[in-house]
Amino acid sequence: MGAPLASWPWENLGSYKYLLYGPLLAKAVASRAWESTSPDHWCFLLFLLFGLRALTYNLWCGFSNMLFLNRRRLIVRDGADFEQIDKERHWDNFLILQFWMAAMALYAFPSLRHLPLWDARGVAMALLFHVAVTEPLFYLVHRAFHKGQLFASYHSLPHSVKVLQPSTAGLATPLEHLAMSGLMAVPIAAACATGLGSSGLLFGYTLAFDFLRGMGLCNVEVFPGRLFQAVPAARYLIAPPTYHSIHHTDKDSNFCLFMPLFDLLGGTLNDKSWELQKKNSAGADEIPGFVFMVHVVDLMSSAHNNVRSRSHASRPYSATPATVLLWPVAFVFMAMLWAWSKTFLYSFYRLRGQLLQTWIVPRYGFQYFLPFAKDGINRQIETAILRANKMGVKVISLAALNKNESLNGGGALFVRRHPDLRVRVVHGNTLTAAVILREIPEGVAEVFLTGATSKLGRAIALYLCRKRVRVMMLTASEERFRKVQEEAPPEAQQFLVRVTEYQSAQHCKTWIVGKWLSPLEQLRAPAGTHFHQFVVPPITRFRRDCTYGKLAAMRLPADVQGLGTCEYTMDRGVVHACHAGGVVHFLEGYENHEVGAIDVDRIDVVWEAALRHGLRPA
Repeated sequence: MGAPLASWPWENLGSYKYLLYGPLLAKAVASRAWESTSPDHWCFLLFLLFGLRALTYNLWCGFSNMLFLNRRRLIVRDGADFEQIDKERHWDNFLILQFWMAAMALYAFPSLRHLPLWDARGVAMALLFHVAVTEPLFYLVHRAFHKGQLFASYHSLPHSVKVLQPSTAGLATPLEHLAMSGLMAVPIAAACATGLGSSGLLFGYTLAFDFLRGMGLCNVEVFPGRLFQAVPAARYLIAPPTYHSIHHTDKDSNFCLFMPLFDLLGGTLNDKSWELQKKNSAGADEIPGFVFMVHVVDLMSSAHNNVRSRSHASRPYSATPATVLLWPVAFVFMAMLWAWSKTFLYSFYRLRGQLLQTWIVPRYGFQYFLPFAKDGINRQIETAILRANKMGVKVISLAALNKNESLNGGGALFVRRHPDLRVRVVHGNTLTAAVILREIPEGVAEVFLTGATSKLGRAIALYLCRKRVRVMMLTASEERFRKVQEEAPPEAQQFLVRVTEYQSAQHCKTWIVGKWLSPLEQLRAPAGTHFHQFVVPPITRFRRDCTYGKLAAMRLPADVQGLGTCEYTMDRGVVHACHAGGVVHFLEGYENHEVGAIDVDRIDVVWEAALRHGLRPA
């Protein structure tokens, strides 16, 4: 049996824990509490306050993951991984606890429901009690939680995470949060007890408290170092984020809540605090060895990122009724990105000690098919490649539509324009072809291939015909078909067959889809067909009597660190094969660009290299 108050009583409820708000919410709705004349207007104000509190932490969490703004001032230069995100998934448990504690206080003391809007004297009183009571008591209580059994049973969990995040504020036991709640209540209770309380104080103090906690744990140094040099006294009045991060690496120092003064008085002030703060505030770039350049697939999937929600981004993307509610937000986000039109940093992880980053081109899937958008998209991609080249990046890999043949010839356009590029431009399709080909069962004698003359379609067709597999290539162009056929060895050319209608494959149960299929076109396949696919976005699963493969993907090696975001619909630790192809190119140290047509002779070479580096088919 665990220690008392070491776990939450609603721990097994999961997301159903929000039903605990239900009774008071029902009361608020029944009495129309949002109307100022309602006797239960205090219920509305209570919900408003706690909604703003949750928003405060979420905004700080989003800010801490805005790498395109703050990557130079990161304190711990690692990402929060899936394990940490799962630990902090229910970070808001303490808000539920404090919500009901506040509700019970309002029931016990009805006079608190009718406080005046503002009283400056009460604010001064609360500030005095915060400095004189809350800060020193927190310091003493915090130090006590670092001793013996108290630390082992109650306080070790926050110290188990590697990267501080605003949500780490909620990663504590009920006992700790009960103590914190009592300390938070002291200044407000003192002001109210002397008749100086106000609604403004209740909202202002609580939200300021949350703001400072979120800031202190955001893993981004927000204070300029020159502030503490110009005003030395400020060092003891406000703790910057660096100060709190030191406590998690040296847990016997920097115990204060917001004011380092009490660490100074208690002799627990870390001597390196201000030196490190100055260093972090000055900022520094860490040059990635590898960059994967992605784009947004559709409007709703733009919300699948760790800026909006780490929890959502840590699971494979799927459209749900809840995501529909975010459509207006996603639309505004799309308009902002389109107007801004700059490539920015999205996420990062480490492999074999090397930094690997993902940059995102702020373009949506449908924009790639607008004729007037072609030049603008290529300019953005080219700018990103040149930026990577200037930074010293070794490999930049293009995702999906960023390497569209009709857009830039699989990246060949940029290599022709800039023949002296040091960074290697890679489309990664060699490994994508290898993954698709390995999915095809041994003994298959015939396949039906759409998108047959595309980069991937051509390579798949040429590889299979060498294996004496009959490939029905769906294409309207006789010329393009002949061009592919002539690349095959003379003895294998007979295995490439041009077809112009889907009916030609009505007896073939192995379809390789490189061009989007409508439900009507899927009906042409016989029952039991398996649809392998390399089309973006994936085709709709329409047939119950058929099976559908996912987009070609590979699982990253087990020693990957800091990975906390799922790549679109992929599972955790799984990336699209073209992403993995770029990683292999980087790890192998290949000196060539991988652009334009796929070298069929290298398909097996790249596949074996991927396996050698610990990547596995997903």
